[in-house]
Amino acid sequence: MKYLLWLLKAAIFFTLFAFALNNQHDATVYFFFGTHWRAPLVLVVLAAFAGGLVVGALGMLPGWWKHRAAAAAQQPSAPQQAPATAGLAVATAPAPAPSISATDLPAVRQHGL
Repeated sequence: MKYLLWLLKAAIFFTLFAFALNNQHDATVYFFFGTHWRAPLVLVVLAAFAGGLVVGALGMLPGWWKHRAAAAAQQPSAPQQAPATAGLAVATAPAPAPSISATDLPAVRQHGL
């Protein structure tokens, strides 16, 4: 099965590579106010893909921030330590490290590709 997935990935890569080699003609992208950009069609498609990734990630940022704020609000706060007296040195043992159980970890989905 592992080799079959690598074969599928290789087929997709070579198909996209052949697409890139067959589309080296210049394309013109017209912007506002009469400006334009001339580049090979492959670069235009790659720039559109990269622009879509950036816009998609920026669109997801508010949701990520909200999720982080909600997760931080659910975390238990650190216990308050009593203030040390001025003349007495108090020896305390270090706090034990928090233990992590399997139920604390998020579920991970395995994807073939």
